[in-house]
Amino acid sequence: MINNFGKFCRKLRIDNNELLYDMAVKLGVSSAFLSKVENGRKKPPKEWREVLITAYGLGDNAIKELDQCMYEAQNYDSIDISYMSESDRMTMLSFARRFNEIDKSKLREFLKKEVDD
Repeated sequence: MINNFGKFCRKLRIDNNELLYDMAVKLGVSSAFLSKVENGRKKPPKEWREVLITAYGLGDNAIKELDQCMYEAQNYDSIDISYMSESDRMTMLSFARRFNEIDKSKLREFLKKEVDD
């Protein structure tokens, strides 16, 4: 799933009329690895921060955005649901999509009950 860091890199490349390969060379990685990072399947190495700032001459606002995006990408944890049945995976994804709409007090009650059982 593409994340904000992936969006940031992709926009940076497009704004500089670069291909994935061009940015990958600057970062010292393969195009395949950069693609995985852009698509959220790999976490960006911390060393990329300085390379991106220097290679693209990022200003203060862009650096602040980069730092936030990198923090999110490096600290985002995923849950492996590949072993679940199709029905259970769909339930998990539906739950995740609607998480912000769920009544949190009811959710806490449900979780407390599950822990107590």
